[in-house]
Amino acid sequence: MKNSAGKKTISDMQIGEIDTSLKDYKYQPKLTEKLEGLFENFTQETINEIVLWKVNRYSELNPETLNLLNQISKDDKELKVDLTKDLLRKLLDTPGIRLPMASTILRFKNPNIYQIIDQRAYRFLIGKDLKNYFSNIDQQIEYYLKYLTELRIKCDEKKIPFEKADKLLYQLDKKKNSGHNIKT
Repeated sequence: MKNSAGKKTISDMQIGEIDTSLKDYKYQPKLTEKLEGLFENFTQETINEIVLWKVNRYSELNPETLNLLNQISKDDKELKVDLTKDLLRKLLDTPGIRLPMASTILRFKNPNIYQIIDQRAYRFLIGKDLKNYFSNIDQQIEYYLKYLTELRIKCDEKKIPFEKADKLLYQLDKKKNSGHNIKT
């Protein structure tokens, strides 16, 4: 029996026709195995991982990338360009991480030198929509570094604390540009 759209359903299948091995199931394999192996009480961290699993946004960093990330101290005041480029290259090569997510990770590591680049903050700072797609990782890295430079200049010019800039620009864009949709 086909549904109204002409698509097959389980009702169309015969007993023995269904392969129950799940050998082709490859959805978030490491996290799926971890979540299915849980026997302890759920914590908020468990719920967060389940949500990330469901929306397919769980991004597992390799040890080398974590090592680079941990070379940044919360106390650092200066941008280490080479370290940032190496780290961004690793982050952006991780499935599920694009420039806005990579900048978010960096911002929480050290807001004194990194800020989130997102549609609203970028639009309010630059006056244009943020590009969603880039042809390569190196372009994304240069794009972000230019954004940080421009952001630092505007923060100094307008007497805005740099470590608060992403949140402030986000809120200002929502308030001042409420009639303009975000481009996706």
